[in-house]
Amino acid sequence: MVEERPVALPAPDELEVARLGEVRVPSPLRGMSAPFVDDSSKVLAYSEAADVEARQSRGEPLAAFESAGPRGELYFDPDSTGCGIVTCGGLCPGLNDVIRSVFMTAHHQYGVRRVLGFRYGYAGLSTKNSYAAPLFLDSETVGRVHRHGGTLLGSSRGAQDRGDMVDTLVAWKIGILFVVGGDGTLRGASALCDEIERRGLKISVIAIPKTIDNDLMWTQQTFGLATAVEAAQAPIAAAHNEAKGAWNGVGLVKLMGRHAGFIAANATLASGDVNYCLVPEVPFALAGEGGFLSVLEQRLKKRRHAVVVVAEGAGQDLVESAGDKEIDASGNARLKDVGVFLKEKIEEHLASRSMEHTVKYIDPSYTIRSLPANSMDSAFCQVLGQHAVHAGMAGRTDMMVGFWNHRFTHVPLHLAVSARKELDPRGDTWQRVLQTTGQPAHMMG
Repeated sequence: MVEERPVALPAPDELEVARLGEVRVPSPLRGMSAPFVDDSSKVLAYSEAADVEARQSRGEPLAAFESAGPRGELYFDPDSTGCGIVTCGGLCPGLNDVIRSVFMTAHHQYGVRRVLGFRYGYAGLSTKNSYAAPLFLDSETVGRVHRHGGTLLGSSRGAQDRGDMVDTLVAWKIGILFVVGGDGTLRGASALCDEIERRGLKISVIAIPKTIDNDLMWTQQTFGLATAVEAAQAPIAAAHNEAKGAWNGVGLVKLMGRHAGFIAANATLASGDVNYCLVPEVPFALAGEGGFLSVLEQRLKKRRHAVVVVAEGAGQDLVESAGDKEIDASGNARLKDVGVFLKEKIEEHLASRSMEHTVKYIDPSYTIRSLPANSMDSAFCQVLGQHAVHAGMAGRTDMMVGFWNHRFTHVPLHLAVSARKELDPRGDTWQRVLQTTGQPAHMMG
C-alpha cells in the first residue's frame, strides 16, 4: 500500500451509499460457487488497531465502507435494463480492460442485452455535439480490446450540460451508466446524479476511478499506476546510461504527477539508479548552499554523474509564470514544464561554475499513458469492472468502486472528491525514497 498524507476520517453517516429503491429481482448469479455479499458486510476505514480501540473505548461508532460484491437480490431486471459506459479525461493504461470487464460482466454474467459505449467522454452524451452515435458493444468488439492502449470509446475533457446528458440517457433507455474517470469526471457524475434525482428518475450512476497519478481519495490504488511505474524504468535506465556516459552527465526524467508524487516515488524505488526524486508534496529550493543545484553540484564533483526524476507538478512555485495561470478544459491550472525549466537551470548553474557538463532530458509521459495495462493493472481493472456492475445491478448509485484495506468497497462520490490524495512526506514510502537515493531530506537553500 502506498501511504498517503493523513486526512480526517469521515463520520459513519458520510459513508452511506445511495440506493434507488427496494431490491426484488433474484440475481441470475445464484449458480455461482462464491457466496453473495450481505449488505451488512463492512470494511473499516481505519487501518490501525489503536484507532479502532480508542474509538470503541469512547463509545464512538466506527466508520466503515460498504463491501463491494454481488448481491442476491437486484434492483434492475437484466432483461429490460440498458447499460452505458463513458470514459473521460486523459488516457490511462487499463481503460480498455475496464470497458471489456463491464461488458463481459453485464452481458454474459447478468444477461443484460444492451450495453452501449458513449463516444468521446461526456461530450458523447450531449446532443449539442456531432460526435459518432453510441457504440453497441458485443463480444467481438471487446474481444481483444484489452490488448491495446487508449480507449475504444474515445475520451474528452470539459463539462457538458447535465440536463442534456440526462435527456440522452432517457432517450437511449439507459438504466445504469458506468463512468470511468478522475476527480473532475467524478464531480460531473455527482452532478448527473443530482439532476437524475431532481427529475425523479431511476438511473444508477456508478464510477470507476481512473487516475494514473493515484490521487483520488479513499481508494488506496487506482489503475494505471502499476503500468506507469513499470514503464518508467526504461527512460530512467536510459537517463542513467546517458549520465554515466558523459563527464558530469545529468539524466533528467519527468514523470506524471500533477499534485501527487506516487509515480515518481515508486519508479525511483523500483529503479535504484535515481539520485534525486522531486515531488509536489516536498518543496525544494534551487539556490543557496542547501538548495537542489548546490547539492547536485557537490554530487557531480564526487561521482561525475547524476539521475534526477521529477514529477510534473513539483517545483511549480519556482517556475517563472507569465501573467495569469492558464486553465484547461477540465478546469485545472495548466502546469509549467518543470522538466525544461530544471534542465535550463542546471545548465546555467554548472556553466557558471565552469563545469563541463551534459544534461539529457527525457519526457515519456504520453508514451506511458497510452500503453496497454500490465498484468497487475489488467487484473485490477477486471475486478473493478465486475464490482461496478454488481453495484449498479443492485441499485446503488452516486458512488465509486474503491479499494481500501485491500478490500473492494462502495464509496459515495461526494467523499471521493472531498480532497486530493497526496504522498505523505513523513510516511514510509518517502522515507524509503530518501534512503534509496541518498538525497537530503530537505533541499531548502
